[in-house]
Amino acid sequence: MARRLCFALDLVADAGLIAEYEKAHAPGAAWPEVTTAIRAKGFLSMEIWRTGDRLFMIAEVADDFPHAIPAELAAVDARWEATMDRFQKALPHAAPGEKWVGMDRIFSLDAP
Repeated sequence: MARRLCFALDLVADAGLIAEYEKAHAPGAAWPEVTTAIRAKGFLSMEIWRTGDRLFMIAEVADDFPHAIPAELAAVDARWEATMDRFQKALPHAAPGEKWVGMDRIFSLDAP
């Protein structure tokens, strides 16, 4: 069984930086160890969408998400996050140190 989670994050409003960020996330561009770490954490699928400088992530995760990951994968994941920091800015209501902010579903076409 899986569940869906959604997150939001803003990018620095600079066309050049946004283009670099998209290039880093193009098919096959993300570091292989990063995608391995993402899957090891319990992500079953993930998509990132953009409008302007706002990002929206849709993720399907395992019921027991998040999983602990080996130290070597955690180190690579931390390096990737540090590399992405220059492109990203926190949402105004994000907690200190929080990047991707979880979203609450407020409507579903399929809900009764």
